Amino acid sequence: MKKGLDFIVILIVDLLTLAICLELSILTRREFLSSFIVFPEFTGKNIAAFWWVFPIWISFLAYEGLLTKRFSFWDEVKQIWKAIFFSTITVFSLLFLAKMGENYSRTLIVLMGITSFFVFPAIRINAKKLLRRIGLFRSKVLIIGAGKRGRLVVKALKEEHNLGYKVVGFLDDDPEKAGRLIEGVKVHRGIDRAERYIGRSGINAVVIAIAGSTKEKLNEIINRLQHKTENILFIPDILGIAVLGTKLQHFFREQAFAFEIQNNLAKPFNIFLKKCFDFTVGSLLLLIFLSIPIAIMCLLIRLDSPGPAIFSQERIGRKGRPFKCYKFRTMLNDAEENLQELLDTNEDIRREWEQTWKIKEDPRITKIGRFLRTTSLDELPQLINVLKGEMSLVGPRPYLPREIDSLKDHEELIHNVHPGITGLWQVSGRSNTSYDYRIALDSWYVRNWNLWLDVVILLKTIKVVLKREGSY
Repeated sequence: MKKGLDFIVILIVDLLTLAICLELSILTRREFLSSFIVFPEFTGKNIAAFWWVFPIWISFLAYEGLLTKRFSFWDEVKQIWKAIFFSTITVFSLLFLAKMGENYSRTLIVLMGITSFFVFPAIRINAKKLLRRIGLFRSKVLIIGAGKRGRLVVKALKEEHNLGYKVVGFLDDDPEKAGRLIEGVKVHRGIDRAERYIGRSGINAVVIAIAGSTKEKLNEIINRLQHKTENILFIPDILGIAVLGTKLQHFFREQAFAFEIQNNLAKPFNIFLKKCFDFTVGSLLLLIFLSIPIAIMCLLIRLDSPGPAIFSQERIGRKGRPFKCYKFRTMLNDAEENLQELLDTNEDIRREWEQTWKIKEDPRITKIGRFLRTTSLDELPQLINVLKGEMSLVGPRPYLPREIDSLKDHEELIHNVHPGITGLWQVSGRSNTSYDYRIALDSWYVRNWNLWLDVVILLKTIKVVLKREGSY
């Protein structure tokens, strides 16, 4: 009953959102573009004339699972954009094949597609957020296993609000854990009582996160609960492997399955796409757009302290090859010479440097340099490195030669790709994270790389820079 209501409500939300996008496109063409371009007359001038567009769009939204499935925030944005792209192409093709161009404006269809890329995700996701507050699009979750994996699961589900999962309890057989609170959620004793909790509390989903159990016990729990709830999420006892793009391969006769973990970096077409994205978006467009701000920053740096506005520093690139990495100068010109003196005279600074390779309250930073660092604008000259093919827009941090020993077993993996101007570290707490965690994030990025991951990190970077999160 509740799932049916959720389906009807989201269908209505999508139809209203489509109507808003179409009306905005009509107004843009009629009130704004018509002032610059002379358009021919069309019979299709209002929403009612485009009634046939709505079933096409809804079909693609349904095909991408947007009417029935649960997605994390960025996965939902991705599926919405895919549906918008294919819907626009389909409608445009129908106009051409059916020769209806005389009756309907193709400019309007393109405008609707462009408008929807921004408006549709904003309205849909925020509408779902409001609806969750009144109890729709929410599922009660029971986690079986209150160990390390169970704690990771409850934390992940609480952080990803868009999934709509509300953890209402844990079940565990360890008597020492009974009655404890994990992230505000109570641990109950007795995994064998799972059916009773599901029926009594109206559980919609069960997450199985038991470590160290035998395969017979896991099989018994999964098979016993499969038809007692809407779905089961099984968390395998494996951490650190690639997850994005990982698929299941089924072997029906043997009643077995396998994880298919793809190496996206082994596909030449994927590398070509990344290079094209870096060159067009990262180098040409951004350098042209930011040329005047970059010139102004160079002037301010020179006025603030003597020395060059841009300095280069040797970093390690793809396949371990060194290159000159460009940055705006944010320190006094003799900063490198003064570093050793700082480390020798201040124990706290030396300890901080050994742990993070950074100094939070660094006295060598200039006034304009502190501003550039807190806004991450000091990285802008690295667009030149991207243009030269030495860096990427998104990737692991460009490590210094003295950091190589710290990478240990991660070095070969991390240097499989070009270092990036931004990356997972920059959008995951930046200077508030430990050094080992930064290395782990860079390794995770390389294992899970795909072009959509780059897009998500770039969009998150904008938010982090505007909020100045975790920088110094």
